[in-house]
This record gives sequence, structure tokens and C-alpha cells, in this order.
Amino acid sequence: MFGSKGKTRQKQADAVMKALGSPAWLESVTVDENGRAVLVIEADPADTTGAEALRMEAEGKAGLVPGIESVTTVLTAVRHTHNHAPPAPKGRTELLNLTPSPRRVQKGARLSDEAMQQGAPQRQQGSVAKIPGISRILVVASAKGGVGKSTVSVNLAAALAKTGMKVGLLDADIYGPSIPTMLGTQGAEPKGSANKKLVPVEAHGMKTLSIGYLSDPDAPMIWRGPIVMSAITQMLNDAEWGTPEDPLDVLVIDTPPGTGDAQLTIAQKVPVTAALIVTTPQEVALADVRRGAAMFTKTAVPVIGLVETMSYFQDPAGNKHYLMGHGGGRRMADALGLPLLAEVPMLQAIREGGDNGVPAAIGDEETAVAFHELARKVAIGLDTLETKAPPEIVFED
Repeated sequence: MFGSKGKTRQKQADAVMKALGSPAWLESVTVDENGRAVLVIEADPADTTGAEALRMEAEGKAGLVPGIESVTTVLTAVRHTHNHAPPAPKGRTELLNLTPSPRRVQKGARLSDEAMQQGAPQRQQGSVAKIPGISRILVVASAKGGVGKSTVSVNLAAALAKTGMKVGLLDADIYGPSIPTMLGTQGAEPKGSANKKLVPVEAHGMKTLSIGYLSDPDAPMIWRGPIVMSAITQMLNDAEWGTPEDPLDVLVIDTPPGTGDAQLTIAQKVPVTAALIVTTPQEVALADVRRGAAMFTKTAVPVIGLVETMSYFQDPAGNKHYLMGHGGGRRMADALGLPLLAEVPMLQAIREGGDNGVPAAIGDEETAVAFHELARKVAIGLDTLETKAPPEIVFED
């Protein structure tokens, strides 16, 4: 017999099933005491795109059911074949279906071919249609938060714009949109054009969009993966970044930290020209750089290089102090076969520029030099990608 808590969880599971429409591909729904819904979905391993669409749709709908705090999806393989398997022994169907033999995952273990297929690239370079009005898209990424990714995005975009390029800046960090603060545009609101598209906010010679322009700054963004991607897609496709006759030279996208659904979907579904990875010299950050580089490798997105932030602090006497470690970015770049494009020092002016809404890249020349040099190398890197293949990232044991 179910207790009161068990009955509540069963009602929640039934509500989730009802919200999804009880489709044939939904094997089961369970809800635990913490409000986590576990969806078991039958999917064809040969159709990874369809499986991903089912998963995102199911998680999005289930997450809107009252009482559901989180959603986990388990994909089970179902193959369409004309060969009929022998019937299971009578009375043992439930046992055979629900109690697979346990396996322990060990370090160095190889994933099954089906599991590897689920993680195979969904995007082939050049296969995603370009967005009208945008010539090239550069994503600035970090597999770890707090390394200065947004600072690099803002100052790189500002430095590129200062050279005369037509530059856009998209704040795709949905959960922590800091670009309005760093550009001094907190109170800005994008207007609608005659053709019902968003008009980006102009700031420091750039066209900018951020979820921070469209939401209450004090309201938490409690959004799940499908809603996050819907917001990013709308800011990309439903905005007047440029025209086919007068396109942006480059759109810089400040992505969320990590390698989750939002980052993976951007890499797979957006016509990204290249990626730039940001890290600090410390080992705890460098350990995550490999994950970020691996994600872009699997999704066929070229990585044009690494940027090391917080490289050192220079005292008034000219002595350099490596507070976050020394040479970590260089070692990681060499290990991945990528160029280290910049070593950005700890400077008070960079922090003040971000707080005051005036990027350091357009301020004092001594402060801006690192970002101007980075912009030059990035521009060269983007041009080079159009004439030859990008560097190959190699992962060795």
C-alpha cells in the first residue's frame, strides 16, 4: 500500500504522464521524494537527432508540472527490425525488462558502441545554415565559471569594433547576464522594429543583446534547457543584427560556463565559425579546459586559441607576482596544439571598467594593449579559417 507521500509522488507522476500526452515512446515516469521526475524514453539509436528532440520536448513539458523540481531522462534503445526475438518465458517478462544485470563503470572503461553513437557529433562544419546579416560567429567559452569569460567577451568585442569592424555582442549567459553592467546599459530595453524583430542596443560601437535587457534584474532565471535555448535562438534569429547587404563582420557570443545543454546546443545548432576558450593559470581551471576543447572537437567547431586571464599582478616596482599560478595556459595550449593568444594581467582598470560600464579596451592605452593584441590575433585567426583547415586538437592519454 502507498503511504501519503507515495500517493503524492504517484499523482505527480500521473500529472507528468498527462502533460506529455501518454505517448507510445514514453515507457515510464517516476517521481522521487525530492520532486525529481525520471522519464524513461524509447528512442532509436540510429536517429540521434530525433532522440534529442524527444528528450528536450519531454523535459520541457515535465518541468512545467507543479511540484516537479528537476527532470532526468533515461533513453532506452529500441531498434526497428523485421527479425522477431523469441518470446520471453511466461511469467518472467517483468523481471527480464526491469532488472538488467548490474555493471560497474571503472576508470578507463570503454563505452558501448551505442553510447558512443549518442555522443557523436550532430553538426558537421558548414552544415548549419548561416544567419542572414551575420558573416561570422565567434563563441567565447569556458568550461569553468569565474575565469573572466565575460570580461574577455566584452573587451574583445569592443577592441574589434574600435578597428572599424561591424561587431555584435550576444550575452547567452542566461543565468548570469553581466554584459549590461559591463557596458553601462542596465536600463536599456530593445525596441521592436516594423517587421517585428528585436533591435539590438547600441553600446560603444557595438550592437548588443542580453536576456538582462528583457528580465527583472532581481528575478532568478529558473529556466530549463529547452526554454534557455528558445531564448538564445530568438535573440539570434529574431534580431536585426545586420542585413545581407550590410552584415555584421562578427558576432561575439558570451556563452554560459560549462559544457551542458545550452553550450552543446549552441555548438550543434548555431552556425559557429570558431570558438575561443578562456582559462586562468591555476590547475583547477585547466582541468576543465580539456572538457571544453573536447566538446568543440566532437561538434566540429574549430578552436582558434586560448586566452589566459589573471596571468599575473605587477607591483609598482615592476615585479610580477603569479598569484594564480604560472605558465598553466601556455602548457595547456601546447598540449592541445593551440596558440595562446593572450595573457591578460590582473589590472585594477579592467575591473573598474567592468563595474563602471566602460570596457578597458576603449580606455587607457596601457590597459587596453592586451585586448587590442587579442583582437588582432582573433581577426587573423578568423580570416585564416576561411583559407585553410583549423589546427587539430589531439587528446593523448
